[in-house]
Amino acid sequence: MAASVKNNPQNRPADSNWRNTLYTIIFEADTPAGKIFDEVLILTILLSIIVVMLDSVSNLAALYGGLFYSLEWIFTILFTVEYLLRLICVGRPLKYATSFFGIIDLMAILPTYLSLLLPGGRYLVVIRGLRLLRVFRVLKLVQYLGEAEFLIRALRASRRKIILFQFTVLTLVVILGSLMYVIEGAESGFTSIPRSIYWAIITLTTVGYGDIVPETNLGQALASFIMIIGYSIIAVPTGIVTSEMTYASRNLKGKVCQNCSFEGHDSDAKFCKRCGAEL
Repeated sequence: MAASVKNNPQNRPADSNWRNTLYTIIFEADTPAGKIFDEVLILTILLSIIVVMLDSVSNLAALYGGLFYSLEWIFTILFTVEYLLRLICVGRPLKYATSFFGIIDLMAILPTYLSLLLPGGRYLVVIRGLRLLRVFRVLKLVQYLGEAEFLIRALRASRRKIILFQFTVLTLVVILGSLMYVIEGAESGFTSIPRSIYWAIITLTTVGYGDIVPETNLGQALASFIMIIGYSIIAVPTGIVTSEMTYASRNLKGKVCQNCSFEGHDSDAKFCKRCGAEL
């Protein structure tokens, strides 16, 4: 990914010239010039996203469509120049171009150009929302995405419980939907068991679109019961995952190196990450 490119000295140009200086400004956020570049880039990205959102409002598009169109081309040109500068200043342009954020950078500018060539290409502007992902790199948030692995481990550890819970919920909505079909019938909009199951799902999840409403007293009582148990059902998977995360956290904290007191080792670690001593 581009974040690894940013911290990878091997992708820095070998010669110490203007390309090296440009690389420092664009990829090294710790320098004064790099900080200014990142701040300007974040502001430009956010403004471009705001323009995309405002342009989707029909009333505003009718009044300021020309302005939005001009601003979009200005942003596209700026991002194009930035993308080309990134390709120029890195030691291995192909590595950057094929990286995750390199592709995101290209996708941020491609829809606007395609809209000139392809009929209906203007619908590709939705891809411009991917520009927001670039903020993760600029703000160095990518390094924190590794913490998501901790959550993934907890989900994997609790997958059997979650699958069993989902099967239980599926069985419950089939039973409740069938009951409501018998109680209410087609006169109240419950024209079939699948449609009644749909109603049971949206009621159980406390969404309640209101397109189907029980009219009998017994049906309303059953609906009230479903709404009440819905809150409990929503809390169950959260408790399962939280329990696994707590268990995993205790295991990680429990492995402390006796040599250097370093914490945070993997549950199956046999040697210290810092000093290499046996755990």
